Amino acid sequence: MKKLFFAATAFLLFSWVNISWLPAPAEAKPATTAVAAGTKSVAEAAMVYNKLGLAEKGLSEKAFEYAYKGYERLLEKGQLSQPGMLTICDFSQSSNKKRLYLVDLENEKVVMNTYVAHGRNSGGEFATKFSNNPNSLQSSLGFYVTQNTYIGGHGLSLKITGMEPGFNNNAMQRAVVVHGADYIGESRLHSSSYMGRSFGCPAVPGRESARIINTIKNGTCLFIYHPSANNYLQRSNLLNG
Repeated sequence: MKKLFFAATAFLLFSWVNISWLPAPAEAKPATTAVAAGTKSVAEAAMVYNKLGLAEKGLSEKAFEYAYKGYERLLEKGQLSQPGMLTICDFSQSSNKKRLYLVDLENEKVVMNTYVAHGRNSGGEFATKFSNNPNSLQSSLGFYVTQNTYIGGHGLSLKITGMEPGFNNNAMQRAVVVHGADYIGESRLHSSSYMGRSFGCPAVPGRESARIINTIKNGTCLFIYHPSANNYLQRSNLLNG
């Protein structure tokens, strides 16, 4: 009987020691994950969009939301040496509209709002087709980082690096740059039903090109947007990563 008692006591003591040494259950982590961060980004974008009156200037809220999200991702990755400036080409709009926006996020103001051309093979008045292929003469969607300037056939021009493989990473090879052109601007509205088109470059009015280029050169973010391009919107690493 005594042996049975001591055995039972030993078993209970061993069980108590083991239970006392079990690790405490991990505390539940707050849901501040990518979903929460994404929600915060959308809220911030909406606040800036409304504060700058971008709806009145024709820029869709969705275009700005995507642009703001990608800008933040590039900033987090340390790929913008000149943060604060965000340039948006909203190709959902007619080429006859001022669909280029230079937004100074740091000082919360729209620096410029003017015309911008799309590629010759992207469409007529409206851009509907996009490509990353050399010799396609189409615009390429997505995020770019501006580089240095040079003097070329169109005068002062700005190199841009496409940051999205499969969508715009051939920009340098295709010589897609920001440059001035006389086929786009106010005077063109009186001589044609729609603006002239480029070989794929986001060309801007010649009279404004120097100011635009010098404002966004050397490491700022440029975003080219179109709402129907679901293949891009769903597969962009910057927008969905």
